[in-house]
This record gives sequence, C-alpha cells and structure tokens, in this order.
Amino acid sequence: MATQPAPTQATPPLTTSPTAADALRDYFAKHDRPGTANPEKWDVSLSSLYAEDRWQEPFRQMRAEAPINKVEDSAYGPYWNISGYKAIQHIEALPELFSSDVKNGGITITDPDWDSDFQLPMFIAMDRPKHTGQRRTVAPAFTPREMQRLESDIRARTGEVLDGLPWDQPFDWVDKVSIELTTQMLALLFGFPWEDRRLLTFWSDWAGDVELSLAPELDSKRQGILHEMGAYFQQLWNARLNSEPTPDLLSMMIHSEAMSQMDPMEFMGNLVLLIVGGNDTTRNTMSGLAYGLDKFPDQRKKLQENPDLIPNTVQEIIRWQTPLAHMRRTATEDTELFGHKIAKGDKLVLWYISANRDETVFDDADKIIVDRQNARRNLAFGYGIHRCVGARLAELQIRILLEEMAARRMQVNVLGDIERVHACFVHGYRSMKVQLSKY
Repeated sequence: MATQPAPTQATPPLTTSPTAADALRDYFAKHDRPGTANPEKWDVSLSSLYAEDRWQEPFRQMRAEAPINKVEDSAYGPYWNISGYKAIQHIEALPELFSSDVKNGGITITDPDWDSDFQLPMFIAMDRPKHTGQRRTVAPAFTPREMQRLESDIRARTGEVLDGLPWDQPFDWVDKVSIELTTQMLALLFGFPWEDRRLLTFWSDWAGDVELSLAPELDSKRQGILHEMGAYFQQLWNARLNSEPTPDLLSMMIHSEAMSQMDPMEFMGNLVLLIVGGNDTTRNTMSGLAYGLDKFPDQRKKLQENPDLIPNTVQEIIRWQTPLAHMRRTATEDTELFGHKIAKGDKLVLWYISANRDETVFDDADKIIVDRQNARRNLAFGYGIHRCVGARLAELQIRILLEEMAARRMQVNVLGDIERVHACFVHGYRSMKVQLSKY
C-alpha cells in the first residue's frame, strides 16, 4: 500500500457541494425512481417509506403474516425479506452459509456493478479468514481501555458544543450537534486535520447512500469524490509511514500485517466502512434521541427525574432508531430457512429496523421506554462476527451527550420541520429544527 501511488491527484479540492442528498434530489426531480410505479406488496426497499416515516406498518404486517418472504421485482432486483428477530440471528450465526463478501454481493441491498473496475473491498464485506485479520487490526481502537482514555475528551468536546447552542432561537440539531460531535470524533480517530473535518461527513454521505446506485448519471461523480477521499488519506498515510505507532486508525493500519499492503481500492473501501460506520450510526442516533424523547414526553420526564436510567436509555434509543435499517447476506449454497427454500446466490436482506420492533421480543416496541428491561438485546449493531466493531464508542458518545444535557437541564423541543434520509439503508435525519428549554 505505502509504495503505491495515490488513487487520484495529490491535492483534492476541499469542496463539499453538492451533497449526495442534493444531487439525488435534483436527479429524481427529472427521473422516476425505479420500482415506484407498481411496487410489490412488501417491497420495503422503497426509499419513500423511510423519508416519509411510514415504514412501521408494512413491517408490522410482514412480521405477522410472512416474516420471511420473497420480493421478485424491485429496483434492486429480487431479494428475500427477513423481518423477524429470530431469523436474523440465525442467519448472522452462519456466516459461511450466508456470505457478506462483496464477491458474492456484499452487505447492502444494492448489487455491485460487476462490469465496473470501481469495487471497494472492506472488511465488513469480507468472509473469514480475511475479515478476521483486518477486523483485529482496528479493534484495539475500540477496547474498554481506549474508551476510558477517550471519555474525558469526548465529555469536554460535548460540553463545548452544547454550551455553544442558542437557547432563545431555533436551530438545526442535526447540523449543530449530531454532525458536529460525530465529525469531531472521526477526526480524532483518524488523526484527521481539524479544519477539514466536515469533509468526513461529505464523503460519508456520498459513500453510504445506496440510492446513488439508481442514478447512473451520478456514478462517475461519486467515484470522483471517493477518489478524492482516497488521495487525501493517502497523503496522511505517507506522512505517517515512518512515524512511531500511535492510537489512531491510520497508524494501526500502517503497522499491521493484515492491512499495511492494501491496494488503493481496498484502502478506500475500508475508509468508507470506518467513516460511514463512525458517522451515520452515531449521528442518526443522536438525532433520534432528540426526536424520540420529544415524541414520548412521559418517558423524557421519567429520564429527567431519574438520570441513573441514562445507560439503559442509550440502548433503548439505539433500538428504537436503528440507524442502519438493513444488512444483506447471500446464500452460498441451496438451503432451507424455517421452511423456505433458499437457492444458492439468493439475496437475503436482514431488516434490523424490523427486528428491533419484533413484538415477540420487545413489548410495545414502537414506543421508547427508558427503563425497558431488555433494551440491550437490540440488533442495531448486528450480531455474530460482523457485529459493529465501534459499538462501544457509539454507546459512549450517546451516553455522554445525555449526561451533559442532563447536567445543563437541557430539554430539546422539536419544532416539526424534519427532513429524513431518503434511503432504505441509512435510517436517519438530514435536518431537524429544534428549540431548547430548561426543565
């Protein structure tokens, strides 16, 4: 890796316009979204379900009537819906039979462009043994000891952001709090130049939006943006190549046997994984806590009166929000799944967003219950060998945010002007107007 040229030019432009959301909005203002004319009954890949926050009912029906069912025709081709908690756990526990490898289809509902040279291998989209070696390389950044080392810094930065918020006027919680805190954290994890940290959000949105695969005219733009990302990180890599090991993720890659010789595409792929994983999950849960606690004022009041419930509330909000709606697996051989015949090569979409509302596991699952006894059983971070490597860090950041809000007796009141992510993979918020009050 270190001896190879940067994927693109040495000095990428530091523009953050247009965003992926703006580019897609403009594109679909002129084109129909595929699959929207006569969708199948349970084609829950339609991004409008999530942008309009009406995904709950089709999944509820599906869990009751056909928790495993096949959609034959969608914008992403045929796929199996896996909507129940038990079936998702079962599939995740059999990684050899149900592959994550990009060579078999990868981890999202969209299929790789097999005719393109632009493929981005990443360790979450690998099977064992390669997955194991690369995951072990970055795992030390997320150990309990590292979380303890990072806690005081996260708390100081969270307090600084909260103290900079206006109390007397509306503002966008997503931009001022969720994006800012997660982008700061990513910059620290990578040792990324502080003044350019918003590039991480820009790259994350262009990398993680699966709807871009439905807009072929934007594909070259996406590739160009991600090449710019790779070139920027290549400069950071080269600058640190001969330095002593440090706790940042780039240094861990440089000094590891499993990742020190990645080719440029694999380098970019793992950057995408770490940036999207570190940005979208925490960012959208931080937005979800503002929206969800406002939606359930009785539970917000219970939390305000019982701050010892904060650790459990973290798990409950992660369950209720589920910031990544699905992961995909591909069958490596013919098999049977709870009475359904699955053929080799079939695409199975594991809807974590549905499993976390499964009535057989979570009572009154559509509601945030801050003292829910089994909130930690949520599948928002996955299950088995591919469970999110950064889960502890996400939980820490959300816990500290709630604690620092409580220390300031800060209540977030949503004003109703909400724009949600228009996609079936990242489940979150583009903007959310709020105003603060004391309790």
